[in-house]
Amino acid sequence: MSDLTRSADGDGDAGSAASAVVPTVGTVLSAVVLVALLLPVRRGVDAPAVWLAAVGALVATGAFVGRRHGLLERRVSGPAAAGGSLLVVALAGYAITQGVLGSIVVPGLEGSISLLFVALIAAIGTVGVGIADRGGISGRGLYRRLVLTVEVSVLAVVGLFSISIAALFLSLPVSALVGEPTALQQSLIEYPAYALGLGGVAAGYLAYRGRDRSFVDLERPTLRTVGWIVLGLVLIFAANIAISQLMTALGIDPSDHSTTQRLAENPELAMVAVPSMLLFVGPFEELFYRNVIQKSLYERFSRAGAVLVGSLVFMLVHVTAYATAGPGAMLASLSLVFALGLVLGAIYERTDNLLVPALVHGCYNALIFVEYLV
Repeated sequence: MSDLTRSADGDGDAGSAASAVVPTVGTVLSAVVLVALLLPVRRGVDAPAVWLAAVGALVATGAFVGRRHGLLERRVSGPAAAGGSLLVVALAGYAITQGVLGSIVVPGLEGSISLLFVALIAAIGTVGVGIADRGGISGRGLYRRLVLTVEVSVLAVVGLFSISIAALFLSLPVSALVGEPTALQQSLIEYPAYALGLGGVAAGYLAYRGRDRSFVDLERPTLRTVGWIVLGLVLIFAANIAISQLMTALGIDPSDHSTTQRLAENPELAMVAVPSMLLFVGPFEELFYRNVIQKSLYERFSRAGAVLVGSLVFMLVHVTAYATAGPGAMLASLSLVFALGLVLGAIYERTDNLLVPALVHGCYNALIFVEYLV
């Protein structure tokens, strides 16, 4: 598990007792998770998944407390805390897909807050702290990783908005010439906006960080490249099928991507969408999320850790694409996006060639949408 945190920044505590800061942070986070799960139980929520998740949170809290007071070694406390928190993520996520939210009304705020969502988000953080504890990461090292994670998350959100801004900019001459764009014309504007928006933000961030074009891992295709592309497509479709079957068995209904909904209403848009996946969406999303964000995470995280964190960021920015559905369906769909990010991140990490995940991503999306051309 320490392989997920190992990096070259020298902020680990190898060979010495780990700082008490990390177990303390873990204790606070896991206690938040435990409270967020026990409050719904106290209010009458009797879902077995919530009860079992509370047990996982209790294990994580006990592991961190034991580590903080010297009762447990980090080789025991770290895996126990991360494992218990991972159980919370799985069970709280499942409960949410079944409509169990554990919502409470907070005085002074309009609407309610789902305590299970609070537990889920906090538990994701607790998993990371448990891994850091096992890896002997100091409090300073944990802080540095948190700062970088927040930085790339903000960058991802900026990239998301940049697409809309670029689409607005590209639509101005069209609107001036023909008036309100049709759905087909809007698609012709939307997809090049990926290139302009994500490409522009990527270039700006690299310039801000003092990096040049050599940071972009683009190599000529070889037979090895073709092999990785084929393997990547096989892995993505296999993961998609496996997760979809699991969801069906558990009675979980994911929501459709906003693009899929538009194509279902206007199949002729597929004539633009399918080639655009290969020309714009796949290449520029992979440039942005893998070559810029994931590669930047290599500074503080191990490569495996960077793939995990990068995939979480990739999942985060897809929230708006599934926001039209209920929370359970949205969460189920986001789990598929996370799996997609893991595969793309892993093949990029293995090849250090942007061309591979760009073509895998583009081909996967194109094959998903090609059915609307038939």
